[in-house]
Amino acid sequence: MLFTVALILFVLWALGLLTGYALGGFIHLFLVVALVVLVLQLLSGRRVV
Repeated sequence: MLFTVALILFVLWALGLLTGYALGGFIHLFLVVALVVLVLQLLSGRRVV
């Protein structure tokens, strides 16, 4: 589930970079938050199905 959210945010971030979208800064912020949560989940060793 979290991986899916991170993937969606990554795609939106890439679109923001390619199109010069005005809210690209927010997409970058959400991408960073998603990556931090993903790394913390991987380091904790617990897998949520």
